Amino acid sequence: MAPHTIGIIGLGKIAQDQHLPTIRANPDFKLLAVSSLRGLSTDDAKYTFTDYRKMLSGVPELEAVAICTPPQVRHRIARDALLAGKSVLLEKPPAATLSELADLEQLADKVGKTLFTTWHAQYNKGVDEAARALAGQTVKTLHVTWKEDVRRWHPGQQWIWQAGGFGIFDPGINAFSIVTRIMPQPVFISRADLKFPANRDAPIAAEVTLSTGQPGVDLTASLDWRQTGPQTWEIDVQTEAGSQLKLSDGGCRLEIDGRVVVDEKPAEYEGIYKRFDELLTEGRSAVDVAPFRLVADAFMVGRRLQVEPFEEASTTAGATKAA
Repeated sequence: MAPHTIGIIGLGKIAQDQHLPTIRANPDFKLLAVSSLRGLSTDDAKYTFTDYRKMLSGVPELEAVAICTPPQVRHRIARDALLAGKSVLLEKPPAATLSELADLEQLADKVGKTLFTTWHAQYNKGVDEAARALAGQTVKTLHVTWKEDVRRWHPGQQWIWQAGGFGIFDPGINAFSIVTRIMPQPVFISRADLKFPANRDAPIAAEVTLSTGQPGVDLTASLDWRQTGPQTWEIDVQTEAGSQLKLSDGGCRLEIDGRVVVDEKPAEYEGIYKRFDELLTEGRSAVDVAPFRLVADAFMVGRRLQVEPFEEASTTAGATKAA
């Protein structure tokens, strides 16, 4: 079977660090074109555009596009792509609002094209193993600790601090995507303290309380973009039966009752493109709104707390985690 022909819209850090090498290594995909407002290019692609609309109309053999722009502009781009007859892979978060994502899902169904919301943290092996271990169990406590250095992972990216840029929930939604994947019961946001720098329109930290709707369940998430030194991406779970699970390294490592069950390098984007190949071949969409809904609810019920202004300093070298 011939490989799927694909284009990338938005050639920023995540596209360069993850999408380009993953497509290059996957024989089921062939990168035909890229579109970058800044005029960035890659030797992997035959065509380069600064206007994505010209890419959509100028490369008729293009089957699909991966949209790697900031979320504020993804809705319009995805609509144009679907209407041009292209299937769409959406980087996370998939849109700026829930209504935009619902519109895209309806449009994809109408035009008969694949729409795929990617949550890369879900593709770490420890996440699947944790979900299997918790199936049929009752969770008593769950504590998320997701703390990292924004200067390391988002150097110079001012869009994340603008309204609609998600702030700390840009990485925090990764944690929520794991929570919604592994929890055997639905979860809801009951309280959130959102910490906004005095000079920014998006939060830099958040303390979140979640609920399953049942009494006696303790679910919390502590998210912070100000952590220097070692970075922390951990989820600790205890079941009513007494079992203890610990996911760390963003879901790459899983311990159950103190025993290491999974300890592997990240393979998130390999999993994403394997799944996209399946969806394209089968002609189906996969739209997971659950992590996105938790973030929206946190903003809806959250208290806004002002903290000290944030100014970006020099970036820290040696980062390896996916944004």
